[in-house]
Amino acid sequence: MTFGPRQRIRKPHIQTSADRVVMRALVVLSLGFLIESSSVRAQKPASIPEEIEWTWEVRPQHADPKLPNVLLLGDSITRNYFPQVTHDLRGVANVYLMASSTSVGDPRLSHQIAEFAATQRVSFAVIHFNNGMHGWGYTEAQFQSGFPMFLRAIRLLSGRGKLIWATITPVKREVSGGASNPRIDARNAVAHAFIEAEKILVDDQHGLVIRHLDLYEDAVHFNENGSAIMGGQAATIIKRALEKSGHKQHGQD
Repeated sequence: MTFGPRQRIRKPHIQTSADRVVMRALVVLSLGFLIESSSVRAQKPASIPEEIEWTWEVRPQHADPKLPNVLLLGDSITRNYFPQVTHDLRGVANVYLMASSTSVGDPRLSHQIAEFAATQRVSFAVIHFNNGMHGWGYTEAQFQSGFPMFLRAIRLLSGRGKLIWATITPVKREVSGGASNPRIDARNAVAHAFIEAEKILVDDQHGLVIRHLDLYEDAVHFNENGSAIMGGQAATIIKRALEKSGHKQHGQD
């Protein structure tokens, strides 16, 4: 029998036991990779955005290179007392602000902090930080699991600078969206466990404003007088931290 130019004699493939072993191994490996990939995706925290997301960053217009740099990192509460801190630390430190609506538990937060560090390119002698008034879509368990990453991002930002945790302030009344004093107390307790373990200084803003509940301007924020009181306490604690770190006020010998 003759065959045309396009015809080939094809031998039947006989699958050996060795072939079957290899195929099974490949199937098992493939399934393993799929399961592992699915597990990683399932464990990765997801962002739960609020209706309005924002960041607010302020740097000194004329930073004095002879002075240490201080960062206030927080939310709108921090943003409101930032002017008083800047005023009280005039001649003592250059004061920066990074305020954001991003909550502990949101994977974006550490990236935002790293981006801020890359933009500013300065070292901070003190970082006064707070978080917890946003992100009520996250449970307190998620807040807890995200807090170590939050601290790592701040430590990378500060280098060897001093850290000061500002406790989460109470709300005047429960706010739609999840903010309530029982949840704030729970988040403060979560933060306290980490802060105490790492021997980080505390600025008890919660304890301060409990004595000034007549100074709210809405359900969450404090009026100008309230913010000045908060900023005054923050500035005093920051000054003390700078002095203990060996930083002297301008003009001191």
